[in-house]
Amino acid sequence: MSTQASENYSLNELLAVFVSKEIVDGDHVAVGRNLLIPMAGALLAQLHHGPNVRIGFGHATTNLHREPLADIAEMDWRNELKWAESYRPEDRTMIALKHLSKTVFFIGGIQIDRFGNSNMIGVGEDYKRLGFRGPGAIGTTSLTTYVGRYYILLNSHTNRILVDHCDYISCVGWDNGRGVDRVQLGLPANGPKYCITPLCVMDFEVRTRCMRLKSLHPGITLDRVLENTGFDLIIPDEVGITPEPTAEELQILRTRIDLRGRLRD
Repeated sequence: MSTQASENYSLNELLAVFVSKEIVDGDHVAVGRNLLIPMAGALLAQLHHGPNVRIGFGHATTNLHREPLADIAEMDWRNELKWAESYRPEDRTMIALKHLSKTVFFIGGIQIDRFGNSNMIGVGEDYKRLGFRGPGAIGTTSLTTYVGRYYILLNSHTNRILVDHCDYISCVGWDNGRGVDRVQLGLPANGPKYCITPLCVMDFEVRTRCMRLKSLHPGITLDRVLENTGFDLIIPDEVGITPEPTAEELQILRTRIDLRGRLRD
């Protein structure tokens, strides 16, 4: 198995490979429709090192380990049944996920605060007259409560998204940082593991649960991250570099998963 980094790759390919490394054999990955990077990462994990990974998209569950091609361009509602090994009626989906401690989930947000709380509702002081309206929680509140672990994955890294306080909270991360707060709210003690952005990967410091820089993506400076983060990010003494894709990982992505180059657009 090749471990040598490839020099030519896109940011989306870097993120898909990082996501794939977070998925272990036997995981069940819940992926929303048309979420390109998590879907590519889940498929890469399945084809590269996790033959027993199950992917749930929409109401279908599938494993494509033996498929020669698993084109992410076809992973949408129109082809949901094409890849399905099983299919859950809508009213059974949340019940099934509730009991899956090995389920992995990915969320975004129009605002994310220092404790990993996320807002998909809207921006503005008056909820009746929002300056910007988001898509709503759309199931993420329940999913982030029940799944074994989840990750925040953002398409942009700006101080308008990474804010000191969310205007509204649709998914509770680590609440206000005191470790007992999730339990006091009646939630499992498993907040988000990482916040993954186009600039870096951040985790949450164990004592305070504040967001902490884990790694910079290749070519990204610390100053650029700090300038675009709307709160005081914890900076450890040593900051790593996000691992680059290997030639083998890129080959699988490009020849079996992303045949149309959507990750390179």
